[in-house]
Amino acid sequence: MTNEMVEHIKNNPKYQELVKTRSAFAWKLSIVMLVVYFTFILTIAFDPSLLGTPLSETGVTTVGIPVGVAIIFIAFVLTGLYVKRANGEFDDLNREVRAELERDMAKGAE
Repeated sequence: MTNEMVEHIKNNPKYQELVKTRSAFAWKLSIVMLVVYFTFILTIAFDPSLLGTPLSETGVTTVGIPVGVAIIFIAFVLTGLYVKRANGEFDDLNREVRAELERDMAKGAE
């Protein structure tokens, strides 16, 4: 790929939309995950007894176990959301950028 092609792609409005949209979505998902994770860590740091509370009087399972499993589940859900959008909207934009690039390169070769 030549520098001319790279600049042509960077200047493409659909490419700029793709980068902007994908980055914004990735940041939002990252912030959600960081808030969930750091809330868990801060709870451990400042109120560990909360997560150490048994779920039942006779059981040994504490509140921390389902909370930890929920955090892992949230990570999977957020990953799934990203993959679903990446395989749909982001791939569509990517195909449009490629088609325009191929069209423009074919015009330039004439």
